[in-house]
Amino acid sequence: MSIVTVFITTSENISSERRLDRGWTILELKGKLEPITGIPAETQNLELYQGDNRVGPLDDENRLVGSYPIDDFMRIHVIDTNPHRIKNQFTDVSLVEKFELTEEEYAKRSDTVRAFKERNKLGRFSDEAAVQLQKTEQEYEEAAKKININDRCEVQVGDDDAIRRRGCVRYVGPTHFQSGIWVGIQYDEPLGKNDGSVQGERYFSCPPKYGGFVRPTKVTVGDFPEEDLLMTDDELEEM
Repeated sequence: MSIVTVFITTSENISSERRLDRGWTILELKGKLEPITGIPAETQNLELYQGDNRVGPLDDENRLVGSYPIDDFMRIHVIDTNPHRIKNQFTDVSLVEKFELTEEEYAKRSDTVRAFKERNKLGRFSDEAAVQLQKTEQEYEEAAKKININDRCEVQVGDDDAIRRRGCVRYVGPTHFQSGIWVGIQYDEPLGKNDGSVQGERYFSCPPKYGGFVRPTKVTVGDFPEEDLLMTDDELEEM
């Protein structure tokens, strides 16, 4: 059979499965590997492997692929001999100049997925989503009315009602990082995500990792004294 399936690899972590024709010359093979690896044909060295065992080089550009002991699922490793080539220039995203838009700039564009959804009232821009959003905002506002600064509280973590954290209310109101009403909590333990500031905007002050922001519906205020985690079992039994 003239077709063989092999794996193509490079030192830049490129890995690809390809079908080769044993009737190609090694020079023709190099030309076909160039768009796959990004390595020019003239600077390619090809090494044939069976698993991790090196079989040998494919070093004669005039020989046919089939004249080498190449079989299905062997591996051809492509080495770039150009000493001036920038390594990882096709795989290292840090070398790529990024095009970024602010949220305001993105919202103004008419050629985005968001604009398409807005025009056609899809997803979060549908009438049903708008009604649900309004209902949710009203629930936040009603819950926030019962919360005051310095109130002791318990906070529901995620969607698991069984997991709660205790702390003290330090902020109630709108924020710049996201719309709607948020409650800033200073937790009793370092289980938070910040020190009362988010994205450079300070809403309250507390030690690092003690602060967090949650929606008002996640907060229950009441007589929640700070738990003494250092108390012994005997001391707890006497309370």
